[in-house]
Amino acid sequence: MIMQTVGLFDRLELKKTSGDSITLSANLKFLPVNEQNLVYQAIAAIKEKYALKGGVEAYLEKRIPIAAGMAGGSSNCAAALRGMNELFDLGIGESGLCEIGASLGADVPYCVIGGTALAEGIGEKLTRLPAIPDCCILIAKPGISVSTKAVYENLDVPGLASHPDIDGMVSAIENQDLSGITGRMENVLETVTVPRHPVIDEIKSFLLEQGAENALMSGSGPTVFGIFASEDKARTALANLKSFDDVKQAYVVPPVNRES
Repeated sequence: MIMQTVGLFDRLELKKTSGDSITLSANLKFLPVNEQNLVYQAIAAIKEKYALKGGVEAYLEKRIPIAAGMAGGSSNCAAALRGMNELFDLGIGESGLCEIGASLGADVPYCVIGGTALAEGIGEKLTRLPAIPDCCILIAKPGISVSTKAVYENLDVPGLASHPDIDGMVSAIENQDLSGITGRMENVLETVTVPRHPVIDEIKSFLLEQGAENALMSGSGPTVFGIFASEDKARTALANLKSFDDVKQAYVVPPVNRES
């Protein structure tokens, strides 16, 4: 699949403490702040691998929608790996961080490198691609959450009627052809999530009516994104989306390159 970083982010703060414990807190009370959290796991993995002495205190401020198919947890994990690398001046290269990240989650290596990339295998085989053409992305999350594990467990791969044209998408990106990119947008995970949550299709249709070049579910869902050729169109659509009662979080963001 093709993966793309967008300008919506959480904030993670790390600092050294006395003792040897890991302490994690967050701005959302329902978030686990123990070994179940990928930030905690990333810190623990680095401490163990490099036999680091001293404790670490971490604070996570969440803005990326949770259980939304946007790799928010994976990006937090990647940020923790990068943060630990800097905090303890370990000098781990990007490939080393990706290797550790792959042991924590399939999307973590991509979140380490960011930008526009082709992900193969289970997500650990990454090929950087040129930045996509200028555009604006409207992100809309309905008030439901989806289990990525459950979606993949129920995906009928042999029964899929079609598969995304990844080679064509890569060519369109290399040729800076926005219509070629949006015309090839497809997500096979919709075959699982959409029948269970028809609101996803309703939001996609709404964004298309508002002038999106195309709209698609992000990852395992339920978040939907629409790609707009201009920021004005995207922001008009965002304003009109307020009448859509099922949408609980919505943002207009740019695509972000790894150099940004």
